[in-house]
Amino acid sequence: METEGGDEIDNCLIKLRVNPKRRLDNVYIGCGAGFSGDRPRAALKLLQSVEKLNYLVLECLAERTLADRYKETQSGGDGYDPRISEWMQMLLPLALQRGTRIITNMGAMDPIGAQQKVLEIASSLGLSITVAIAHEIDLKDSGLGCPTKNSFVKDGGISTYLGAAPIVRCLESYNPNVVITSRVADAALFLGPMVYELGWNWDDLEELAQGALAGHLLECGCQLTGGYFMHPGDKYRDLSPSCLLDLSLPFAEVSYKGQVCVAKADDSGGVLNFSTCAQQLLYEIFDPSAYITPDVVLDIRDVTFESLSSHKILCTGAKPSVTSTPEKLLQLVPKESGWKGWGEISYGGHQCVKRARLAEYLVRSWMEESYPGKNSCIVSYIIGLDSLKMANSESLTSMEARCRDIRLRMDGLFESKVHAVQFVREFTALYTNGPAGCGGISSGHSKEILLEKHLVCFLDSLQRQCPLRYLDNGVVQSMSDWKWAGRVKHLGVGRDSIFWHIGAKSTDTSTTHNEDHSNPKKPKTQAPISRKFPLPVKLDDLYSQNPETVSKEHQLSPAPCGKKISLYEVAHSRVGDKGNDINFSIIPHFPSDIERLKMVITTQWVKEVLSPLLNPAPFPAAEYIQKKDKWVAENVIVEIYDVKGIGSLNVVVRNILDSGVNCSRRIDRHGKTISDIILSQLVVLP
Repeated sequence: METEGGDEIDNCLIKLRVNPKRRLDNVYIGCGAGFSGDRPRAALKLLQSVEKLNYLVLECLAERTLADRYKETQSGGDGYDPRISEWMQMLLPLALQRGTRIITNMGAMDPIGAQQKVLEIASSLGLSITVAIAHEIDLKDSGLGCPTKNSFVKDGGISTYLGAAPIVRCLESYNPNVVITSRVADAALFLGPMVYELGWNWDDLEELAQGALAGHLLECGCQLTGGYFMHPGDKYRDLSPSCLLDLSLPFAEVSYKGQVCVAKADDSGGVLNFSTCAQQLLYEIFDPSAYITPDVVLDIRDVTFESLSSHKILCTGAKPSVTSTPEKLLQLVPKESGWKGWGEISYGGHQCVKRARLAEYLVRSWMEESYPGKNSCIVSYIIGLDSLKMANSESLTSMEARCRDIRLRMDGLFESKVHAVQFVREFTALYTNGPAGCGGISSGHSKEILLEKHLVCFLDSLQRQCPLRYLDNGVVQSMSDWKWAGRVKHLGVGRDSIFWHIGAKSTDTSTTHNEDHSNPKKPKTQAPISRKFPLPVKLDDLYSQNPETVSKEHQLSPAPCGKKISLYEVAHSRVGDKGNDINFSIIPHFPSDIERLKMVITTQWVKEVLSPLLNPAPFPAAEYIQKKDKWVAENVIVEIYDVKGIGSLNVVVRNILDSGVNCSRRIDRHGKTISDIILSQLVVLP
């Protein structure tokens, strides 16, 4: 049986809270998931290890997953994250016992459906809970009353990045155990409970900036605590395998004065230090002086990190930007971007690369014979040789003779399904019509959805919705740097015309069960995972550091002058992607090396290093290289920002990702491996 709370509807204009109440002096907020494929068991471990957690945030929505949910709804499937059942079955009993609230954006395109699923799970577990929802709503057909069925889905599947306000209102109105949202900016999922518990208002900009900083650091989960950081052979990042096996998800302690400490569980694996925090600080950040969230515009250039212990870091220096209150919201508009066709096939042994190149030539020729001109829609690469573009042309030639185990992959993005299907057929024909010794063909085709970015903004007295280029996690990148990429669409849409709805439902198990559930039974304690189970894998040679000393700082010294060395020896890096753009950090191991790095890491240097990513084939003809170079000169834009607080560079590269994660033809759609392309470069520091 379910009971309902009163629904509320409001628009996205920033409205000050009336007499906000401070409920806590310090709030503890953990990140239970950093993306849709994260590990529920790791979230359970955090709950078990940190008893004082007030909130656990499951951040499981991104451009890719939102597009996937939209495609699923178009075919009659669920618009919410299908793993929500798995997560809630594992976490709800202990979270309810501990009094820890769960906030998640797993509602995606159908938060009401997700709410119903969580209520069903709670009932099956014999738990009495309240589940609130906070989501965008389309009032065009339903007026200003309660939302009609499916009114949470705007025409065409449009989603606006909401801020923290609807989450705060849920907490105020319903005292829920779980809050499920649609598309909310990542940092806002964490900022909402801070505003509610610490008594902040929307004009407490210094506190909001620090709170948004905490949310940004936490939002990617274990990337803050050693995940995506270990790098065998790099003495500064050479963690032991056991450290990664027992990673702790991060949590933050935030005071009502805006002091932020991020932490990991005591006696857990991983590492939390200046380097992991610096990488996450710049992750998916473009202009560090104007990181715009729906709630506050941050300037993070002076952020610094101070280690308080091996598991706790003090984070200071975030402040509101010159233009501190955002007047702009980001919308994602699903747009059909064509049909993808792809195929892979393996070759091994003597001259395997030449056979793969011949296979590529045949498929392109057959496709051109069937549909002239469509060959230009295809890119190809050889896995094991150049699929990530790590080697230069000279290296490829010498590597070709040594290769004995490679895999040809070809990807095409076509206007028509007919072309994609034909491409797959031509590729499959290699089995009987191609060079000798091929095997393991896999292929497929699919409809691709691009999430086009639109800006909901005020331009003079006229409100407009405009396509845009520069974006971030539900945020736009710069208040002064807009370059409108296309025609203006849909006049009359402004922040006051974007509405959100909140509501709540509760289970009432007392009427359907004989057992008294007013005090739920203590959930069974999950036994810790054994670290000594046998595995058919040898790990001894993966790292050189003593496990007892992996978290200790190394003795640092400046990089040598006038000597050709790999950037790995000087700095570390991480890549973030948004749409067709990336950013990568350059974080020196020795702080003063930054001044010399500035002389090497120039816009032209970055273009030259990354331009091979746009090659259409492993060994492109000269005419294609000339076309590519011309395109790069005209379209690829490089911006380099100095981030003084952490003594690092933030490098932004625009139009480099083959249209971005949702329809890219590359094997690395996100461009994550670009950080190692950069660090592999040989440089001479002055």
